Amino acid sequence: QVQVVESGGGLVQPGGSLRLSCAASGDIFGIRATEWHRQAPGKQRDLVARITRDGTTTYEDPVRGRFTISREDKNTAYLQMNRLKPEDTAVYYCHIEAVYRHEQIYYTGDFWGEGTQVTISS
Repeated sequence: QVQVVESGGGLVQPGGSLRLSCAASGDIFGIRATEWHRQAPGKQRDLVARITRDGTTTYEDPVRGRFTISREDKNTAYLQMNRLKPEDTAVYYCHIEAVYRHEQIYYTGDFWGEGTQVTISS
């Protein structure tokens, strides 16, 4: 099927930057959209940014102007995070809407990675 793996998280001081990566693998025909979500302790998982197949990007208010979502190729996406704040601390998850092939039949599906921890602290 399809696997999604995030990387790039870590501990950064306020004002610093991180770049998260999202790598999808499997028999993927195409990815319709890639999203980054985040979940802080005790809170719900929230959408952060989204990029569609045609390159259209959208951002939630808390990160607009500081975060940039991009796509390198069909199966790889990034989240560049600048001017990080303590309230950005969360586990960041990559989510894709993919068309994939299984036993010669094409399906659409939603897939999540296991997340990468981002901690902003001095």
